[in-house]
Amino acid sequence: MRLVPPSEQATLSATAARLAVAALVIVGVAVGLLALILPASGSRSRWKPLSSATLSRSEVAAARVGDAIYVIGGFVKDGGKATAAVERYDIGDNRWSRVAKLPVALNHPAATAYRGHVYVAGGYAAADGLAQEAKSLYRYDPRRDRWSRLPNMPTRRGAATVAARSGRLYVAGGAASGRALATLEIYDIKRRRWRRGPDMPTAREHLGSAALGGRIYVLAGRAPGSGNLKVAERYSIRSGRWKRLPSMRNARGGNSATAVNGRVVVLGGENLEPGGTTIGSVELFDPRKKRWSRLPRMRTPRHGLGAVSRGNTVYAIEGGPKPGLDFSNLIEALKVSSR
Repeated sequence: MRLVPPSEQATLSATAARLAVAALVIVGVAVGLLALILPASGSRSRWKPLSSATLSRSEVAAARVGDAIYVIGGFVKDGGKATAAVERYDIGDNRWSRVAKLPVALNHPAATAYRGHVYVAGGYAAADGLAQEAKSLYRYDPRRDRWSRLPNMPTRRGAATVAARSGRLYVAGGAASGRALATLEIYDIKRRRWRRGPDMPTAREHLGSAALGGRIYVLAGRAPGSGNLKVAERYSIRSGRWKRLPSMRNARGGNSATAVNGRVVVLGGENLEPGGTTIGSVELFDPRKKRWSRLPRMRTPRHGLGAVSRGNTVYAIEGGPKPGLDFSNLIEALKVSSR
């Protein structure tokens, strides 16, 4: 056996150390690249296109009842006017159909579903602009294919958001006479009665919301003079108080939101400054971790879109691919991994 001199042993040890360091650097670079490529939530899924809607629209509202998604109002591409049209998308059949129209054409309405019914609050009644704010509340019964009028909201508004929980509707924000609102109004479905809730800390319009547990999450939006916002605020039904949450990663307005797998997903929006774009980033908030993370970017970035979820799947529905008055008939779906 050949004995290795001490000087040669030192050289070999130094070489081995350098190789070990190089290997660690390579592994670190690879991990870093994967972190840039893959969303932080760990989901490897991508947005999947589904069957196109019967109408190309923007500034719509959407809600899901069972296996059906209802898309309501907005501006329609044919003529660029507000519409009363309502489309139904059957998730299992991947098929669209028309159902009974709204009693009145509305753009920028807010919609949610609760116990088998769809509720539509506010919006703009003007045929071709953001004017004539409505304080109407309508309910749609899918079994009868019929709309009914409920007691008006106390406040006229468009571009608001609404969520449902524990027998009540929570209508937040929106705009009236060019001014962003912080107003929260609560409708008791059984008693058919409205009451005023505490104002949001941040007035805004063109925002999204989602109900999760005993809380209402109100997300992003914009306000005149402030532009798009990163704001995330949560209203506790039990305490009747608002709480500021960690800010979102991206400021956005004209976005939508939905709850999935015990978390909140925010998607879409537009940048309205000269040369602005629609927003393709998608963010997920985990209430347990109190942290935002990334999901795969939208296949087709849009604003003025509807968003709903079923199981672990999020649906992005219609909306404008370009800032301003633009339209699409797209519906795309993303499966969100469990925790």
